[in-house]
Amino acid sequence: MANPWAGEVEVWLDGRRHVAKLTLGALAELEATLEPGSLIDLVERFEGGRFSTRDVLALLVAGLRGGGWQGSAEDMRTVEIGGGPVEAARLAAQLLARAFTVPGAP
Repeated sequence: MANPWAGEVEVWLDGRRHVAKLTLGALAELEATLEPGSLIDLVERFEGGRFSTRDVLALLVAGLRGGGWQGSAEDMRTVEIGGGPVEAARLAAQLLARAFTVPGAP
């Protein structure tokens, strides 16, 4: 089970459970793939509901890799994400929120 206090999110790929987490290394990898902008731009797109499928994919891949997954964005083209695209977007937003939330903060 994923630990939300550690910033973890549970992602199901092809029926297998994976833990995703935006570690510092995963965030750096994510920022390198963002077009255009920075993590702040990404947060603003999610807050405003203006995110793209590319944003969702980049967040999921970075989080999965931060959780120890050895795959790549290319691998995500053929996997079945539990809950489909809507769940993928929800999980991406959750990853982003948990990465920048202090546990126990109001």
